[in-house]
Amino acid sequence: MPTIHQAHRLRTGRFSAPGQIYLVTTVVQNRDPVFRDFMQGRLVVDALKKAQEEELVLSLAWVVMPDHLHWLFELKNNTLTCIMARTKSRITLALNRSLERDGSLWQHGFHDRAIRRDEDLPAVARYIVANPLRAGLVEKIGDYPLWDAVWL
Repeated sequence: MPTIHQAHRLRTGRFSAPGQIYLVTTVVQNRDPVFRDFMQGRLVVDALKKAQEEELVLSLAWVVMPDHLHWLFELKNNTLTCIMARTKSRITLALNRSLERDGSLWQHGFHDRAIRRDEDLPAVARYIVANPLRAGLVEKIGDYPLWDAVWL
């Protein structure tokens, strides 16, 4: 798990720009595979949909892996830090309620990458949703239930 100092370094140079497309990755503490259970993974999906309903982001693609999340979105309102804190908190509260547990769920911080407008966004989305294939979780992406992309 990253230390607080390492998580702080993740923020170095972070800039939140409305209209910018970002790929963010966030990881569960100790890489605990809590989302290998479909129902727990759906809690993540619900939180991503809520962020879009609140018009904080326009979700373009995502995949919920057993121990982490990749999310491609266009930033609408607020900052990356605020959106990720809100989303991670919403997921943590829902999961803790579901599993009758308490405490933290996520590692500190998150990784983000601004996507240039000239990048092939459908190709980025395909790369994201192909994570379960590369991890050997399924033989074809259609067999993995926790992903979506606006192009696919």
